[in-house]
Amino acid sequence: MTLADTAHGSDWILWVVFAVFVILTIALLSGHGSKFISGYNTASKEEKARYDEKKLCRVYGIGMGVIAILLLITGLFESFLPSSFVYVLLVLIVIDVVIIIILSNTICKR
Repeated sequence: MTLADTAHGSDWILWVVFAVFVILTIALLSGHGSKFISGYNTASKEEKARYDEKKLCRVYGIGMGVIAILLLITGLFESFLPSSFVYVLLVLIVIDVVIIIILSNTICKR
């Protein structure tokens, strides 16, 4: 059984989410997306001074890019991927998020 066989929703939802992640990736990698990083945009000036904003945007941008690529693979190959790929996708996204959190609290601090 493939992903396409088990999908109950519209395909356009996946492509809209993919487009949002691509836009976030571009904004973050360009260095202008720090306002999209939750916690950083609400931090005080003293807390923001403890982080390298450029590195932080780069780390989050790469992380969002990984998720965007995973969504692209899912959308393009849903007719061929087994339905159990959803679990692999979930694990990869969780690992990506954990890596983003670790890197943002280690290499992004001044």
